[in-house]
Amino acid sequence: MIDGLFFFVFFYPLFMAIFWMMGSIVFFVRRERRVDKVPQLEAYPFVSILVPCHNEEFGVRDAIHQLAENNYPNFEIIAINDGSSDDTGHILHELLDKVDKLRVVTLSQNYGKAMALKAGSYISNAEFLMCIDADALLDRDALFWIIQHFLNGPRVGAVTGNPRVFNRRGLLARIQIGEFSAIIGMVKRSQRNIGNLFTVSGVNACFRRAALHHVGYWSSETVTEDIDISWKLQINHWDIRYEPKALTWILVPDRMMALWKQRLRWARGGIEAARKYASEIRHWSKRRMWSIYIEYVVGAVWCYAFFATVLFWVATNVLPKGVWPEALAVPNLLPGWTGVILAVICLLQFTVGLSIDSHYEKRGLLRYLFWAIWYPALYWLIAAATTVVAIPMGLFSKQKKQYAVWDSPSRKVRQGKYRD
Repeated sequence: MIDGLFFFVFFYPLFMAIFWMMGSIVFFVRRERRVDKVPQLEAYPFVSILVPCHNEEFGVRDAIHQLAENNYPNFEIIAINDGSSDDTGHILHELLDKVDKLRVVTLSQNYGKAMALKAGSYISNAEFLMCIDADALLDRDALFWIIQHFLNGPRVGAVTGNPRVFNRRGLLARIQIGEFSAIIGMVKRSQRNIGNLFTVSGVNACFRRAALHHVGYWSSETVTEDIDISWKLQINHWDIRYEPKALTWILVPDRMMALWKQRLRWARGGIEAARKYASEIRHWSKRRMWSIYIEYVVGAVWCYAFFATVLFWVATNVLPKGVWPEALAVPNLLPGWTGVILAVICLLQFTVGLSIDSHYEKRGLLRYLFWAIWYPALYWLIAAATTVVAIPMGLFSKQKKQYAVWDSPSRKVRQGKYRD
């Protein structure tokens, strides 16, 4: 039993790392390497940039000013104040006199991000809705790269961009630089080669209004509206694309508790989507989603296996001799040759991921390789623990018609210093 558990725990990430590396290299060679100039579009359809805000007084001013300087010629900004209790509402109304393209929607209480996006979309007349968080900065040319997908593909329902880490001080933030390049970016590239994505990035995604209307817009009762809308669109045969040249600079959690809350929400959103759409995905007509579903389920099983391995190791080395069954003994978490192979592949994966995304950074990203290699030691444990906690919450919680409200993130950048 232990041998089988060890085999799965150490060889599943090995296999997936190789798969993601191969997939991302193929994607880069085919779709990224030779295209550097901002595309000149045949038409510039009207775009509404939706900015949901809840207690974002520290970054919303810079974010709105940044959006107003966008190079795309035909857009408006709709900021939705979702029941903020700080100075966000005052700042937004102050900006109305300074930013011509800005409109503000005020909700009386915190209804959650999904409802905020719905409110913004209801007052918009645009064909396309660009959704970006209030603590993020959209690259000035990102919309050109995104809109070209919609113009070239009538079945494209959403295009998600490439989040880049802005705050780079501290161990947690620097590790996440590697994660967004060598994990998140690689996964999206590899999944896009197959055809479907697990999810758009909620911080940076653009939607075709007709597709949203077809599927009923965002679900207000889910904790991750981005995962839910991604599955909903693809199940209804809308295409989702990944555009790595559409950059957005984001703030990532730099404290352990904030990181835990974020990853727990992501994990719960995944199981909610898997539970909600399980009966639909099993049909042959939805077979394009099978690879996404299988990958998620196997990944969730791996999290439980990894967490069990860690617990068995602790029990083996902490409990008095003879108390813990010998059949379940795990004397060492890293067997010699297996650990070396996994470490080498992990290092290679992060090298490839950082090298690909260095294409979009002036100074490159390989200087963060030292910090990225700490990812398995820290994030595997967090991923396993949050999944173990989130799956029972998602499976056994009653589906009530209620608003999944949000809290403002505990990450701040001094005003006036948040620039791309």
